[in-house]
Amino acid sequence: MQDFVLSVTSARPVPLTPEIVLRTADDIVALWERTGSPEPPFWAFPWAGGQALARHVLDHPHLVAGRRVLDLASGSGLVAVAAARAGGIVTANDVDPVAAAAIALNARANDVTLTITPGDLLDTEPDTDVLLAGDVFYDRDMAARVEPFLLAAHRRGTLVLVGDPHRTFMPENWTRVDAFGVPVPADLEGVTVRTTTVWRP
Repeated sequence: MQDFVLSVTSARPVPLTPEIVLRTADDIVALWERTGSPEPPFWAFPWAGGQALARHVLDHPHLVAGRRVLDLASGSGLVAVAAARAGGIVTANDVDPVAAAAIALNARANDVTLTITPGDLLDTEPDTDVLLAGDVFYDRDMAARVEPFLLAAHRRGTLVLVGDPHRTFMPENWTRVDAFGVPVPADLEGVTVRTTTVWRP
């Protein structure tokens, strides 16, 4: 699968975190159509929520340095790479096996070490100090599963941080931690910059 990722992406700096290089599709919409999947190729693009969360972690490395970090629904691995660069002991998780290949390539491109755990973790109780999730409230079904998971981790004492560009299903009553104007492609998001917030429960 790494050969496939290499064939449809190129390495380029992430707009909001230019110190990180990411395998990125030239045309995410065309790639989505090519895959024939009902879900977009989350692994092929630095989504706004992930960019904001990665920037926040890089700007505040004490949040993750020396701590066990889980990047949930990691996609490209952008947030996981940022947490590793900031000194975290990082596990990246995604249900998509292509994402696992992309995460491995992106970790190598940025000279960081992390663990990749495939599969659905939303019915588990991961033993981690920090739980990061970028852009996970993009539809009703995902939000209904991921919010209880994040809140349960918070109640266990885990630091939970979510990056969200004002998606429809982002829960109310979370606490704003940080915010950024994130450059995004207009054909994907309908705008060229999305105000994106980092939240905690």
